[in-house]
Amino acid sequence: MATAFDLIVIGTGPGGYVCAIRAAQLGLKVAVIEKRSTYGGTCLNVGCIPSKALLHASAAYEEAGHGFAAMGIDVAPRLDLGRMQAFKEEGVKGNVDGVAFLFKKNKIEAMQGSATILGPGRVGIALGNGDRQRLETKSIVIATGSDVAKLPGITIDEQTIVSSTGALTLARVPKRLVVIGAGVIGLELGSVWRRLGSEVLVVEFLDRILPGTDAEVARVVQRVLTRQGLSFKLASKVTGVASTPVGHKIAIEPAIGDGEGMMVDADVVLVAVGRVPFTEGLALDAVGVKLDNRKRIIVDRSFGTGVAGIYAIGDVIAGPMLAHKAQDEGVAVAEIIAGQAGHVNYDAIPNVIYTSPEVATVGKSEEDLKAAGTAYNVGKFPFTANARAKVNRTTEGLVKILADAATDRILGVHMIAAQASEMIAEATVILEFGGSAEDLARTCHAHPTLTEAVKEAALAVAKRAIHI
Repeated sequence: MATAFDLIVIGTGPGGYVCAIRAAQLGLKVAVIEKRSTYGGTCLNVGCIPSKALLHASAAYEEAGHGFAAMGIDVAPRLDLGRMQAFKEEGVKGNVDGVAFLFKKNKIEAMQGSATILGPGRVGIALGNGDRQRLETKSIVIATGSDVAKLPGITIDEQTIVSSTGALTLARVPKRLVVIGAGVIGLELGSVWRRLGSEVLVVEFLDRILPGTDAEVARVVQRVLTRQGLSFKLASKVTGVASTPVGHKIAIEPAIGDGEGMMVDADVVLVAVGRVPFTEGLALDAVGVKLDNRKRIIVDRSFGTGVAGIYAIGDVIAGPMLAHKAQDEGVAVAEIIAGQAGHVNYDAIPNVIYTSPEVATVGKSEEDLKAAGTAYNVGKFPFTANARAKVNRTTEGLVKILADAATDRILGVHMIAAQASEMIAEATVILEFGGSAEDLARTCHAHPTLTEAVKEAALAVAKRAIHI
């Protein structure tokens, strides 16, 4: 017998579970379907949360071994990787259990199994025990997230040739790690294992790291990471990985042209070339849901797919594959389904890279503005001139503000800083409200704080920074 709901959300990653909770708050009868045994999707289980746990732990290990002495603290840290992994898993469990609690609190019916869309208002679910069930609903939201992008000819076994998932669960520190891809995932996980003792080589097809990030920021980040011990092979491609009794032989060739290739040895290879939308098993073709040429679900401004009552959000649609972008879309689509005016401002979505120092950006890059023909002014302030950074020994990095030359409205903010992930919120708020560099420059900032560098960069837009 079919069970009726107002909304069924397929997938319980950040977009899906937030969508379900917001819809329940608005009085809808909601169910969620999750194929994993735990909730939270890739982010909470094998992505954002476990990676940040290892980034935090490995940074603490490195600071204890290489930074404490300069502050008069003598220690000799010893790595216990098993306990570090247990620390990571404890954090993951706390987060996924928290989502399960929120489902109960909001009276959301949570089911574990594989979903298939049978048509508008109809969802089939294959339960873990082998049973099948058909559900009826007024609306369906697809929030199934993304999967690891593969490289032709390279088989990921999650043991010694790993994706981001396997890189989070290595049982020992590899002596030599080759990372394929100099994007966010590659640099974050490469940083983790470099701090714990690996020799890390990052191979990137493009002639720069962090594609899509402001080019000046990317250059600074590469210099910083190189000083930390990461090696880079840019404008290069991996053409093969051959297993040997003692590891792997990786063939690297120029990305363009006939330059000389090379072979390198590695104990572990991390394939970090991005992610792709995951819609497997949903039977989208059969119900008329269309995909674009990158296999993303095509949606309108209200997240509708063109099929009545079927919506999509998060990594399966266009836009940055970011958990917080998916969350905002989840809230918006829930409000739209409930008859309200949900909205997402895609010009004010921050992006963070959790290296050390962290990198955070929001809004347009210089390259974006040049391509659009927008006249702009630049204000920059280095952390070498920030009092708090000096005493904290975190002077690497800068804040860069881009403002419209005619109106002074802030168009983009980019920062490299020890706490950039927290500091970027200030910039996001001012973009959201259409503020100017002058607004930010005249806002009082506490002293001594790292955020004073944001104020100084805003002052620098008008060439009146105080401390440089």
